[in-house]
Amino acid sequence: MSPLLTDILILLAKVFLIVNGLLMAAAYLVYFERKISAWAHNRIGPNRVGPLGLFQSFADVFKLYLKEDIIPTLADKKLHFIAPIISIGVAMAVYAVIPFGDSFMVGGKEVFMSVAPGVNIGLLFVFAMSSVGVYGITLAGWSSNNKYSLLGGLRSAAQMISYELSMGLSIIGVLMIAGSLDLTQIVHAQAGGKWNIFLQPLAFIIFLVASFAETNRTPFDLPEAEPELVGGYHTEYSGMKFGLFFLAEYANMVTASAMMVLLFLGGWEMPGLYEALALPAGSPLVALVQFGVFAAKLVPILFFFIWVRWSLPRFRYDQLMNLGWKVMLPLALANIVITGIVMTLLKHYGIM
Repeated sequence: MSPLLTDILILLAKVFLIVNGLLMAAAYLVYFERKISAWAHNRIGPNRVGPLGLFQSFADVFKLYLKEDIIPTLADKKLHFIAPIISIGVAMAVYAVIPFGDSFMVGGKEVFMSVAPGVNIGLLFVFAMSSVGVYGITLAGWSSNNKYSLLGGLRSAAQMISYELSMGLSIIGVLMIAGSLDLTQIVHAQAGGKWNIFLQPLAFIIFLVASFAETNRTPFDLPEAEPELVGGYHTEYSGMKFGLFFLAEYANMVTASAMMVLLFLGGWEMPGLYEALALPAGSPLVALVQFGVFAAKLVPILFFFIWVRWSLPRFRYDQLMNLGWKVMLPLALANIVITGIVMTLLKHYGIM
């Protein structure tokens, strides 16, 4: 088999695994969301479709496939159709540069645990694509020809723009420490237990709060506030178009959690684990363990996302904007200044 054909097959296998893994993750996140909400409210939750209700999410997807696709008469039909595609397309595109572990060798061929390895601006790509995601929501609100949808789209645009600033500035300290925009290099810089959550605790808190706002999760779900806006930007969507928005929300939640793992929790690094296992470097077993470590860090953050939804009330819109502009933005700027001062002092005294 030619090297080109081998590379193409490896690429297709990666895309297949990531897309299907993301679909399965979204399906079971919905299931766990319902189970955790039931636990928080002292209820049972899904328990009919399959053992322990495990097939409930698949039944819901099947139901969405069978539902009629309704488009309002006065809607902009092209944009109404394109909006959910933009949202899900952008949500999945960021996984091209997210690494789930180091490379490993198979039959003398080096296989990287990301679709597009060696992208030295991977972090910039993630933020750029996340910024484009607002277009899907805004176009959905505008094209529906519904005042509630329009208000939801406008709210989402203002909210995401406001919190993108704090989120982007919060990681400057991490970049100053790692000296790279490559996500793999940022993970390697945290080897030996030097996780950025200990070095940049304020940045982690800012990034965490901004992630809730960027993913439109409670208590920042103003764009789809049911008591005010019916369903916000997806009021006029039904069937699988609504399902794509739903999938995009959970895909973005996984993305935000994965970025926190990579930037602040050491990614797949775990002090002393690989030395204790004594596995040969570059073996598929090491890659499997690295993916397991990554997943073990990812799951608690996803649980936290869901837990907060069923624990905190929704902000008022003025409170949301005041928090973003008057609290988080100044704190993010202060974190950069403090990080620069500390790094300069450490270099001056020869500690770094």
